[in-house]
Amino acid sequence: MNRELLELAGELSRQHQPFLTATVVWARGPSSGKIGSTALIMPDGSKVGWIGGACAEPVVLREALDALGDGKPRLLFLGTDEDIAAAARPDVTTVPISCTSEGALEVYLEPILPQPYLLAVGSSPAVHTLTTLASALDWRVTVIDDGGSTSDHPDADQVVTAISMPDDVGPSTMIVVATQGHYDEPALEAALQTNAGYIGLVASAKRAETVLGYLADRGVASDQLKRVVAPAGLDLGHVTHREIAVAILADLVRRRAAGELEGKPVNASDTHVAVDPVCHMDVEVATARWIAEHGGETYYFCAPGCKATFAKTPVDFVSV
Repeated sequence: MNRELLELAGELSRQHQPFLTATVVWARGPSSGKIGSTALIMPDGSKVGWIGGACAEPVVLREALDALGDGKPRLLFLGTDEDIAAAARPDVTTVPISCTSEGALEVYLEPILPQPYLLAVGSSPAVHTLTTLASALDWRVTVIDDGGSTSDHPDADQVVTAISMPDDVGPSTMIVVATQGHYDEPALEAALQTNAGYIGLVASAKRAETVLGYLADRGVASDQLKRVVAPAGLDLGHVTHREIAVAILADLVRRRAAGELEGKPVNASDTHVAVDPVCHMDVEVATARWIAEHGGETYYFCAPGCKATFAKTPVDFVSV
């Protein structure tokens, strides 16, 4: 990986942004992808760097977005049908390509995802225990403690000493409000103005009803209030504040394992990839250079040869 990509990867990591590294680990010429060729691929399908030519790149992009969606690395083998039959191995994703160069590639895809992000509000025993446990799990933790100080929360990565939600709150963020009644209402109101994937309130059922009723009277919409999990955590009956923190963390782990807190899943179809009707290769619509119209439909091609073949007898390649 060159210096520019290393610096960009470091900056994306510091900003807690998801991305994927795609690296060519084997190549058979003729192929424009060479061993060590690397690209960084973002969740929106954009990329920086180089992997290969028109045959390989759309396929790698599609598989990369799938890997970002499930968080699992994978090794791709791209080649002809004959190559794939000869090179079949466990745990390798094989993708046939119909490139006329007859080259082949192996590309390692590694998603780099942000740490789980917990935002705990308050200075209660539940907050202190949550912070300690989440840090032990290598989660990133921010504490919002109105009037508090950094020294009050030694296990937190960041401490905000006013009721203000950080800018990096997103769909995978988990917010737990546990102020013991000191400022539940303004904290929840601020949390509901974010797109956090989880918002929980540590309170009795009666207290939670009062808090939510207050927010409703202030004009907070009912669909927003339904986002609040109250009381937060698994229902373990009458337990201590520190045990409540354990119950909350267990519920958050369960929700993450079920895929509820990962934000909008990455979908390869969002990148608008079309299939070349002649060779059946993936073609990225936004960058396609060879395009033809037939019967009111638009068709995209990986190379001019495929477009020319289609133009001669379109009916041979169009599904009726």
